Amino acid sequence: MAEYHSTANPMDPLWEGQSPSALKLPSRPIARDVPYLRIATEEAWSIPEIAEAQLALLNSACPPDDTSLRMGGMFANLKGLQNELYEIGPERIARMDALGIDRQLLLLTAPGVQVLDPRTGTELAALSNDRLAEACRKYPDRFSGLLAFAPQNVPGAVAEIERGMKTLGLSGAVLNSNTQGHYIDEPQFLPILEALEANDAALYIHPTQPPRQMAQPYDFRNMGGALSGFTHEVWVHTMGLILSGAFDRFPKLRLVIGHMGEAMPLLLYRFDWMQSNADGRPGLRGGQPAVKLKHKISYYMRNNIWITTSGVPWAPAIKFCQEVLGPDRVLYAMDYPYQVSADEVAAYDALDIPAEHKKMLMQTNAEAVFRL
Repeated sequence: MAEYHSTANPMDPLWEGQSPSALKLPSRPIARDVPYLRIATEEAWSIPEIAEAQLALLNSACPPDDTSLRMGGMFANLKGLQNELYEIGPERIARMDALGIDRQLLLLTAPGVQVLDPRTGTELAALSNDRLAEACRKYPDRFSGLLAFAPQNVPGAVAEIERGMKTLGLSGAVLNSNTQGHYIDEPQFLPILEALEANDAALYIHPTQPPRQMAQPYDFRNMGGALSGFTHEVWVHTMGLILSGAFDRFPKLRLVIGHMGEAMPLLLYRFDWMQSNADGRPGLRGGQPAVKLKHKISYYMRNNIWITTSGVPWAPAIKFCQEVLGPDRVLYAMDYPYQVSADEVAAYDALDIPAEHKKMLMQTNAEAVFRL
């Protein structure tokens, strides 16, 4: 998720006020006869009740010192952005058509329900999942969705994962990274991981602001968002899950992370080399016994983890990730409505990769991971 800038033209390759990248893509028309579907797998949405609850908490007499809540309050006051997030009907579909997007996988946007008290978060997660399921039923060829849950209420989260998958027919789950400073590799969240595997629910970890105890260096430099804070936040979560032994304990657990794997594939060699810094060390996570992994870190990145290209339509990075992770591990995403560009969509059509790998990237990997 990037900084948001409003635009009047849905085909404008850059949000108004945003500087062009030094790596700006050449302008090309969007092909209309490609031999694959374009399934975008990190596309944001929300409901008004969540923004209202975030603002009410932020403006209460004693709001929590939560960096993600402050981010949510900032976004809640951006009416143009909120209108785009709320709309999961004809207007969104018209914009998808203009951009050549066949299907969106809808994710409740950060910080979602995780900044709220346990009861409110649980209730609003359920409400959002009901509305998401309704939209998916109404437009079955255009929308799929990931259920939201409130980890601050572990039993409620487990129940909502089961309801979202078995009753509502959703396609996995989304976690907007840390929950009030806590990460899902901590032992109290073990039942949530168990429920995700038991219900065959892929988990998408989407960034939020680094928590209060990490945020100061980022805030001091205004880098808490897409410049670096989001990336490092998801690193902590992903590496924490690996080193906690979660994928040894739940070998069928599927994890998806965006923004070209938050650059983690670039460092696989070093992660493996330095694994012993945390692997097998007692006393971590508040005094837990030592966990010794069965495999190298790169094994889990290639067997339990998938990445999406959200916000990074850059051929060298896509090719590198397909090479080191495997072409079955990389999925297309746009990052709607935070980063929307017709040139970016066209860039995927122009990728110089084998036709079978391009279809995997744009369509079939998403169908496999999210059981579409």
